[in-house]
Amino acid sequence: MPETKPTTSKVPAVTITFWVIKILATTLGETGGDAVSMSWLGETTPDAGSNGVNGYLVGTAIFGVLLAALAFLQIRVRRFNPWLYWATIIASTTAGTTLADFATRSLGLGYPGGSTLLFGLVLASLFSWYRALGTVDVNAIDNARAETFYWVTITFSQTLGTALGDWVADGSLGYSGAAILFGAALGVLALLYFSSTVSRVMLFWAAFILTRPLGAVVGDFLDKPVAKGGLDFSRPLATATLSIAIILLILFVPQRAGAGHGEVAR
Repeated sequence: MPETKPTTSKVPAVTITFWVIKILATTLGETGGDAVSMSWLGETTPDAGSNGVNGYLVGTAIFGVLLAALAFLQIRVRRFNPWLYWATIIASTTAGTTLADFATRSLGLGYPGGSTLLFGLVLASLFSWYRALGTVDVNAIDNARAETFYWVTITFSQTLGTALGDWVADGSLGYSGAAILFGAALGVLALLYFSSTVSRVMLFWAAFILTRPLGAVVGDFLDKPVAKGGLDFSRPLATATLSIAIILLILFVPQRAGAGHGEVAR
């Protein structure tokens, strides 16, 4: 007998609150990832940290294991759970931070090479998802196969966003200029959403990817030294403050699941 799938998705409805928490989570991913790989593990050079340990690689392993465990639980649960969902998002963005730093710095790919590779992986994931299920619409995340594609694509996009944000911020714009640039790009996408018939699915994924470099440059702006254009805030303190803000939003702003398709699994 075929098993009827839930009529609702296990990912949240895309609302203003969703985007606010997403940006906070991506900023947290930057400060949290840097707190582990740089502050804790002492990664200060492209080759090895001050303790002779490649902090980017070790940090990626730590957050990668956490991400795999949370994604497994997220896929296994039957209903939308905002705490589990956002914990998985945060794990993906911290893993993305350390993985992007490892690829661009430790492996020597550089920002252009790392960004190009990761953009190709995002496109490949979306293409494979579409070929397998006929849609990449987040409103159709109501079965394990679709959700697996969803988390793979998200992880690639989070990693891409880190590399892209670092690439732009390390240029003439700096952290504040890069934040304005990515914020303006998101504003253009919002304008297209409300005033055009451009595909909502395409606009969602474009916005989802762009929120990551925005969070990355804001996170760097908070914790990088003043001499490098940052505010030199404590990484652990910034991470704790962002975590509290996310927790308060989940507690006091209603979270609801997106609408699933309610199809029949074959």
